[in-house]
Amino acid sequence: MKNDECREAGMKYTVKKIAGLIITLLIVSMLAFLAFELIPGDPARSILGTEATESKVQALREEMGLNRPLPQRYGQWVKDFVTGDMGTSYSYQEPVKDLIADKLPVTFTMTAMAFVFILLFSIPIGLLSVRYENRRIDKLFLIGNQVTMSIPPFFVGMIFTVIFGLTLRLFVPGGYISYTENVSGFLGYLIFPSLALALPKAAMTAKMFRNALLSEMHKDYIRTAKSRGNGPWRILICHAFRNGILPVITFLGMAAADLIANSIVIEQVFGIPGLGRTLISSISNRDYPVVEAVIVLIAAVILILNTVVDLLYRALDKRIVL
Repeated sequence: MKNDECREAGMKYTVKKIAGLIITLLIVSMLAFLAFELIPGDPARSILGTEATESKVQALREEMGLNRPLPQRYGQWVKDFVTGDMGTSYSYQEPVKDLIADKLPVTFTMTAMAFVFILLFSIPIGLLSVRYENRRIDKLFLIGNQVTMSIPPFFVGMIFTVIFGLTLRLFVPGGYISYTENVSGFLGYLIFPSLALALPKAAMTAKMFRNALLSEMHKDYIRTAKSRGNGPWRILICHAFRNGILPVITFLGMAAADLIANSIVIEQVFGIPGLGRTLISSISNRDYPVVEAVIVLIAAVILILNTVVDLLYRALDKRIVL
């Protein structure tokens, strides 16, 4: 009976989170659509140029559906977006879906690599710091941690470009290799951008993990484990780790969202043709269909990540209720 109640509560929690995701995504899409309605400028005029006659501009507006009421246009846009039709780019005169299709793997691969680097750096460093608390390795970690957290990703990227690109020549700045040409070259070029993206968040994650583990190390169940003869590493990994990682999981969800947002700037620094560069160029060209599609896609990924993190957190911590 108790198991049935737990499953029912878990199902309700899942439905609640998914419903919240859908509602939030609709609100984001509405704001993205309305924002560009309030910005001065006429897309039809931008396409035809300043020399076009008013009659031609009005004819194009009618063809593009810009003269229809705003709610009707938004409803049609949402309906088309859900079915996979993201509209047509004003600048490139091609479907938005095709335009950004080859950009998605670039940005998401770089973000995924950065996330892996965060885990590879933060978890071992947090464990080592707690194992050797107040010793030299812990003090070095604290100093390096403060320095790394204080440097924004774009500046880390600039430093990497100068040191590893121009000085040591470990990569060619701006020499991006497409994944359609050479997968290994593509992944190799993304290493330093991913590291620049990951390091500040890795430092924050390691600090949070260290503090969470230190808090766990003073609890009764840890003292019981010590009294039973368990060694320091066994206590850390087999006893303290599970509870210490819980707050870190939530932070990692937010960190993943920040990685996607910061990738826009990192792509500019390293000359990577991903969603970020497409978004910036489309904003400059008033290419609203592209901008709206990219914003909604990024928002969707961030919301899905946060929902998955919340569900994972609940699966690990049964104390969470509706």
